[in-house]
Amino acid sequence: MGKHPLPGSEKGVAEGSQVVGHCNPAEQIEVVVMLRRQGEQQFEQLVGKITTGDSSAQPLSREAFAKQFGAAPADIARTKAFAAQHGLTVVREDPAASTVVLRGTVAQFQTAFDVQLQHYEHHSIGEYRGRTGPINVPDDLNGVVTAVLGLDNRPQARPHFRIRPPFQPAAGARQQTSYTPLQLASLYEFPAGDGSGECIGIIELGGGYQSSDLNAYFSSLGVKAPSVVSVGVDEGSNQPSGDPSGPDGEVTLDIEIVGAVAPGAKVAVYFTQNSDAGFIDAVNQAVHDTTNKPSVISISWGGPETSWTTQSQQAFNNVLQAAAAVGVTICVASGDSGSSDGASGGNHVDFPASSPYVLACGGTALHASGNAISQETVWNDGASGGAGGGGISSAFAVPTWQKGLSATQAHGGKIALTGRGVPDVAGDASPVTGYTVLIDGAQTVVGGTSAVAPLWAALIARINAIKGAPVGFVNPKLYQAASAFNDITQGNNGSFAASPGWDACTGLGSPNGQKIAAAL
Repeated sequence: MGKHPLPGSEKGVAEGSQVVGHCNPAEQIEVVVMLRRQGEQQFEQLVGKITTGDSSAQPLSREAFAKQFGAAPADIARTKAFAAQHGLTVVREDPAASTVVLRGTVAQFQTAFDVQLQHYEHHSIGEYRGRTGPINVPDDLNGVVTAVLGLDNRPQARPHFRIRPPFQPAAGARQQTSYTPLQLASLYEFPAGDGSGECIGIIELGGGYQSSDLNAYFSSLGVKAPSVVSVGVDEGSNQPSGDPSGPDGEVTLDIEIVGAVAPGAKVAVYFTQNSDAGFIDAVNQAVHDTTNKPSVISISWGGPETSWTTQSQQAFNNVLQAAAAVGVTICVASGDSGSSDGASGGNHVDFPASSPYVLACGGTALHASGNAISQETVWNDGASGGAGGGGISSAFAVPTWQKGLSATQAHGGKIALTGRGVPDVAGDASPVTGYTVLIDGAQTVVGGTSAVAPLWAALIARINAIKGAPVGFVNPKLYQAASAFNDITQGNNGSFAASPGWDACTGLGSPNGQKIAAAL
């Protein structure tokens, strides 16, 4: 039987990595196999209508989606036969999410997909299992399998939060201040409500939360603690490490922000491994979760577009399209390293924030006087302090709702968008004007676009509860409602500057929650 390279699966050695040895052939690993959907043409038509704001297209229920667009039983059967042939075990099959998860030894997977797995060492990410070249599939799975994820387990994303350093501001520097999520909801004029009846999904690639932190925090705010459930995906679970500067900081920050602003909503936290397989599968499970049914999902993790393989990016994008089709809004942090996104050589944007199927959330620095915003500028605290991510995608075309827009450059002049512009919206993100939270028993001030994604997710949950139905994919409506935003016109994130209207630092601006609710 012939073998076919899986399109987009080619991998090179990550810059700065070196091979330190072969993998133990007997080591057991799990791999996520993603399959084509049934009704691909109708699916693309539906998603096309929803994402261009065509009001004739209505999102489907999760059950209707599974029936119409899930993986075909014959495709799942073929995949299982292939697994049996190579001695691999089926851990889970999920037709709605078009995935089959397989378990076996390194040796079995190397034979099955015709790959060589080796141990690599990298100065900043440590040791990981990696591969080079393409993944190969047999004749009868050619065109059936769209992605094979997890052979390589290098960390794929980083959390986008920053703990305020204990520094002395220089003479003339901005005054430090901090806000509770409730104060920000008030400054941004969120509509009244607590998100009752909604579920907010949060994706976490490691770390965990302690219930004692959450209870103490919500009690200090005088807010009823929300119901928080943890959902383990692919060997992931709630595992607090006791290190607030690690993933615990991300997890706790996300839950405390959504829980403070929408305490009536259920909060489902999907824990997984930090790899492309874990990340994509966790979002996929959240989108198709018929138990918790999140109507909005918050993602505070990502990495430069250039760090993703084409297969992973397309597989992820497929999942984000499915979210639009079932009416789930996805809010994603746009990054904390300004216009370079922390990658070498030029400007880069962060993925999944750069997907045209999400609401990308950028950062501002906010100062208030009494109950009103006195000044709001682009978040940029310099090289060591971080800046809001934003720019122009090199992976995705300009979506219809951004046609005709241009990005203002920091050194003057404008450039027309040649790809998807990032971000769409913004909110307070500077650690200098950050969020007061409680992490691992200590009160801490945190910033980062990581805080903006859950803030917007909580706003969407309040709006969904008021409306009595999910608002779903919001971008086309938001781009037609410029007056619903506080337009940010001062500051830059490195290469791009704020300007009237949409810009590549703060998008359309920060929210006036009541006007956003009216627009949606």
